[in-house]
Amino acid sequence: MKKLGFIGGGNMAEALAHGLIHHKVFKAADLMVSDVAPERRRKLARALKVTTTDDNTEVLRESAAILLAVKPQTIDAVMGELAAELAKAGKKTARSGKLFISIAAGITIERLTRGLGKRARVIRVMPNAPAMVGHGMAAMVRARGASPADEAFALKIFNAVGDAVALKDEKLLDVVTALSGSGPAYVYLFAKAMADAAVSEGIPRELAIRMALKTIRGAEHLMRESKREVADLIRAVASPGGTTEAALRRFAEHGFSDIVAAALHAASDRSRELGRGIN
Repeated sequence: MKKLGFIGGGNMAEALAHGLIHHKVFKAADLMVSDVAPERRRKLARALKVTTTDDNTEVLRESAAILLAVKPQTIDAVMGELAAELAKAGKKTARSGKLFISIAAGITIERLTRGLGKRARVIRVMPNAPAMVGHGMAAMVRARGASPADEAFALKIFNAVGDAVALKDEKLLDVVTALSGSGPAYVYLFAKAMADAAVSEGIPRELAIRMALKTIRGAEHLMRESKREVADLIRAVASPGGTTEAALRRFAEHGFSDIVAAALHAASDRSRELGRGIN
């Protein structure tokens, strides 16, 4: 019996499996991954030495816990397949009470429980792309039928690729999706905008990107390590009458904070729509 099975072998599943193996949380032999694409199965088997299959029900039968790493648009079909297999197993078998950990954006606990059956122990997680380089941020909420031990198991998985927190209120996961789930794209956009502007002023593109990324990384490190309020950190850089003040004034004139807030609200709304099955 495998300790953890992945249904869906995309980039996030690969990152999680790699982190679990690298940090010795599990051995490669403890993991199984299913995916419809032969090339993905070959890559995972070659790179991570994990067992792979094209049969989702095999993962269900052979794994103590299941991590659902499929797209929101396909999860209902996958859950239907799994529910049919669970029904075959019968109510008295251990399989009918398996732990399911879902990372499908916007798919609610209620929808997961309805699709997998009331006996399923469900945890809903929102990870993000930096997990692929070991610096992820994940938040999770457990369903009423899942235990604190199930939650600890899920936290162990996502702590292997960064940081992870458990929340009580599932409604917060829509905001988490907008903040940390979609957030890396906002940072990429900001870095690109800074680099593009520097290029227009004459700095070579490769150097502009290098400087933008190092600036973001340094600012993140200082903000995380400093005990000062963010407003104080901003004032420390923005000398009166200086270059930073001129830039911040232009940000304010164009409604920078309002644009960011509107973007997060739009992402939160889309997460709620996905939860209601709106494609």
